[in-house]
Amino acid sequence: MSKTAIITGGGSGLGQSTAVRMAQDGINIAVVDVSEKGGNETVELVKAAGADAIFIEADVSKAEEVKNYVDKTVEHFGSIDYFFNNAGISGSGKYFLETEIKEIEQIVGINLLGALYGLRYVAEVMLKNGGGSIVNTASSAGVIGQDAVVTYSATKHGIVGMTKSLVAEYAKDGLRVNAVAPGPTETPMVKKFFADNPEMKENATGGIPQKRLGTPEEVAELVTFLLTSKAQYINGEVIRIDGGFTSTK
Repeated sequence: MSKTAIITGGGSGLGQSTAVRMAQDGINIAVVDVSEKGGNETVELVKAAGADAIFIEADVSKAEEVKNYVDKTVEHFGSIDYFFNNAGISGSGKYFLETEIKEIEQIVGINLLGALYGLRYVAEVMLKNGGGSIVNTASSAGVIGQDAVVTYSATKHGIVGMTKSLVAEYAKDGLRVNAVAPGPTETPMVKKFFADNPEMKENATGGIPQKRLGTPEEVAELVTFLLTSKAQYINGEVIRIDGGFTSTK
């Protein structure tokens, strides 16, 4: 029987690349995104790779829309085996005291509350079915301090905390929860952030020992491994994938 994954933020970037990579292993995908265009594009890419897929539009900062994407996935595919809890936004790149309260609320709503809501409803289904595997998207800003991303960094440190604490509660019941912490990666979100803040791209690239940004495909390989591999004893880990960016921090 085919396995099923939910991927939030599945309409572009890390989510889209991971959906295609998992589809190559025959895993069906529920693509969740706020963008109908991006979500449907990913569905077509997944089908072209040989797996089934559906698109579910959702604003993950709203608990009822999160519950809906979980319910729709179970209704269509019958189960949830894997969850890439990935949806997120970066913010404007302004220093914290120049940041509007509305932006703080938006970043926290999507990155932190959205991830918590996803865990709440997906883990409930997984535990009823004997377990499952989850990967949360943290960031290099979730393992070190960085300027111009205070609110974003706060949410990504929160992702690390929820990853470890969920394992403390539910590993005994068959739940595996890990996180990836990508450094600057060539996603649409990061490209826009650097376009709006060009000096930060130069600073970021200069600080990466490998002297380049990562690719979504590289992160997708790691996420797929953590979700689906037989390395079942990897649990509660935060895996950095950043070309050495945080290795000396």
